[in-house]
Amino acid sequence: MTHAKAADTHTPLHPLLAERWSPRSFDPAHHLDDTVLRPLLEAARWAPSANNSQPWRFLVTRRGEDAFARLHGTLNPGNQVWADAASALLLVAARTVDDTGRHRQFALYDTGQAVAHLVVQAQAHGLATHQMGGFDAAAARTAFGLDGDLQPVVVLAVGRPDAATRLPAPLAAREEAPRVRQPLDTLLLSPAPVEAA
Repeated sequence: MTHAKAADTHTPLHPLLAERWSPRSFDPAHHLDDTVLRPLLEAARWAPSANNSQPWRFLVTRRGEDAFARLHGTLNPGNQVWADAASALLLVAARTVDDTGRHRQFALYDTGQAVAHLVVQAQAHGLATHQMGGFDAAAARTAFGLDGDLQPVVVLAVGRPDAATRLPAPLAAREEAPRVRQPLDTLLLSPAPVEAA
């Protein structure tokens, strides 16, 4: 899928990565059926994880369902404005404790990898995703009866992208703004010199 918001990269990237971005404008007529949803979740299932622990969990809600409305209700107001048009909202949680009660040190890292896999697979299907940290995790835990070992991490909007003109003016402007990233050199750490003994 070619998109006008493709990243201006300094080195060629695979189009699935270069063209991925996080729109807020979704087509409210689009329906996410199981034939498309299942590959997204399967991609997440095959993400790497420490000791193959696979700590991620996904709660899938579709627009029009009671569960979608409950999850939408946990979003920050700024996200509620646009997220109701998404075809699905997914609550992503991490199981942070193993069966013996021991803390899983890499559960959040691994869960992030699973989401990244899902996002790239969605891109391959011509779908857009928008990850939201702006939600009330405690409210989500209560709304869906999550046990104490499950830590809500992010809510993921999934759907078919739509024109920015569907959004209120401030959000539409952000939708049409150029994509920017920090220069690569600013993201690289330099090894500290070894002190002489």
